[in-house]
Amino acid sequence: MQEVTSFRCFSCKKLYSTSYRRFNCECGGLFEVIHDWSLFSAKRELEDYKTISSGVWRFKSLIHPRIDNKLIIERGEGNTSIYSSPTKLKDFLGSSNVKIKHEGENPTGSFKDRGMAVAISEAKNQSVTHVVCASTGNTSASLAAYASFTGIKSIVVIPEGKIAYGKLAQAIAYGAEVFQSEGTFDQALNIVKDLVKQKNYYLMNSINPWRIEGQKTIIFELLEQLKWQIPDWIVVPAGNLGNTAAFGKALKEAKELDLIEDIPRIVSVQSDKAQPFVQYWKTNNYSPESNPRTIATAINIGNPVSIEKAFQSLKETNGLATAVTDQEIIDAKAVIDGVGIGCEPASATTIAGTKNLIEEGTILPTEQVITILTGHLLKDPQIIIDYHQNSLEGIKSNYANKILSIKSIR
Repeated sequence: MQEVTSFRCFSCKKLYSTSYRRFNCECGGLFEVIHDWSLFSAKRELEDYKTISSGVWRFKSLIHPRIDNKLIIERGEGNTSIYSSPTKLKDFLGSSNVKIKHEGENPTGSFKDRGMAVAISEAKNQSVTHVVCASTGNTSASLAAYASFTGIKSIVVIPEGKIAYGKLAQAIAYGAEVFQSEGTFDQALNIVKDLVKQKNYYLMNSINPWRIEGQKTIIFELLEQLKWQIPDWIVVPAGNLGNTAAFGKALKEAKELDLIEDIPRIVSVQSDKAQPFVQYWKTNNYSPESNPRTIATAINIGNPVSIEKAFQSLKETNGLATAVTDQEIIDAKAVIDGVGIGCEPASATTIAGTKNLIEEGTILPTEQVITILTGHLLKDPQIIIDYHQNSLEGIKSNYANKILSIKSIR
């Protein structure tokens, strides 16, 4: 009997049931979720669900069409705003045609809530008792919140000293059991994989293909907001590459279902101090980075899990990968903060990357661009204070808004 939804190995294409609790094929490849559109009317069901308030579950027919509605967990995720560029940002970018979709408006302050809503619902569907992840910050915050909200115990492993305190505070406050490990995020993920094998915990990193399904809704919602008219470019930060993978998958599926007539180009932006994907894209030769060290901790990842999926996304969308300096990231952040929108450092890679691509002529000033901000300004408040006090090592505070002193009045 054919299944509406199955797991398929991204490498060898072998099919598995979605009840399978491991997320790697026997060949080692990652799973992806596939939907057999011939077995149900996704477009009709999409119309049926359009009044649902959740910006994730409004697209249920495109992400998890047969999960029981009683099992769905939602906290008002999605429905994030698209902003036109204020004048100061237009001047900085050299274009009046750049808009910003702000995923920092999700419940825990990042895009991770979209994927977590779907993955935790599937965890509930499978009667999971413990969920676990490695994290540079945002995943741990989102996992802890959604797990506690669902009544499931959560465990997170973070690289010691390499996570912003705003994110760490969230994970602790939401009740996760938090472990710090020596080394990098990639090493923390190896610890988590061992825990999954030993304890049969349910893995919630973006290795879990349900996370990718939830993150597809960034694109579906964006297209809905644009009345299904595509922009020329979509620019996204690139860390573990779940969003790049999800965006390409979502656009491909939207085209298959005749929701859009053409596909926009995806740009993935990394820091030049953590750019394994950019180098892979340019050379077609993948080599993980053993010691990534960007100031943008959310994308400080040397061996991205979804790298092959992301590579395919760029190929299929005629996209590209590019790197920006930490100085460019922090300056772009200061500008986007200063126009009243704000974001965490990793998000500002999209602003810096877009500016560079416009200046070099790759993106034309007349082309329509959507930049994705993935995290809220308050995710990393310390870096804001340090920047404006001119105390970030190796960084010039070109847009500093210095705190001034005045004498008291008696």
